[in-house]
Amino acid sequence: MTAAGRPDRDASQRDGLSIGAVLAQLRGDFPDVTISKIRFLEAEGLVQPGRTPSGYRQFAPADVERLRFVLSAQRDHYLPLKVIKEQLDAADQGAAPAEHSAAMPRLPRKLVSLDAPGENGGLPSPGDFETDREIRLTEEDLLRQAGIDAATLAELRQYGLVRPGAAGFFDPDAVLVAKTVKAMTEFGIEPRHLRAFRAAADREVGLLEQIVTPVYRHRDEDAQARGDEVVRELAALTVALHTLLVKAGIRAVTGG
Repeated sequence: MTAAGRPDRDASQRDGLSIGAVLAQLRGDFPDVTISKIRFLEAEGLVQPGRTPSGYRQFAPADVERLRFVLSAQRDHYLPLKVIKEQLDAADQGAAPAEHSAAMPRLPRKLVSLDAPGENGGLPSPGDFETDREIRLTEEDLLRQAGIDAATLAELRQYGLVRPGAAGFFDPDAVLVAKTVKAMTEFGIEPRHLRAFRAAADREVGLLEQIVTPVYRHRDEDAQARGDEVVRELAALTVALHTLLVKAGIRAVTGG
């Protein structure tokens, strides 16, 4: 009790972390995480913190690690929440996870971070850069970070694979695109061959925009978090579908 006779909230939470304390711990690695996002993951059953007698959330260290796993799986591997939850449930039950594709990380029984360096064989992943949309890169920054020359960048811009913003700056995603295209050139693929990827992406944006815009327009405080989750889920499903269709197409033409 406090001197005024009111319950001491800090004392009631001494055995666990408040949602604000958890947010502070996660923000360093996940700048975009919010309290609404944590609440959303709780509502989806990805984490189940305890509660004080007064109803305040109490997060144990294991809950924080669980959240780190979920956020890493989304950011670095584009996994949908359904898949992440299946992995977590399997770990909770002590069962070995089902066989996964190479793009899907295995989950050991003890939760671990998915931030192991180099697990993509040196190829870039979304986790290589902060996702803060306010980061602005000059052309020189892009060339240096992506390891490409000005002629290659000119081709990337010509075929719409990277686009500067209205002020002439690039965002971190442009570096990821440039690095990925650079890796593909080692197989004889040139930027001009990738125009179809740009056109397909633009069509997908138009389709997905119709789905996510109404979610963002809701006026409750969790609308942003729900909208972000819908975008992540659809992006993950889009990547998975694209991979499966390409694999099926290659098998069809090669007879594999």
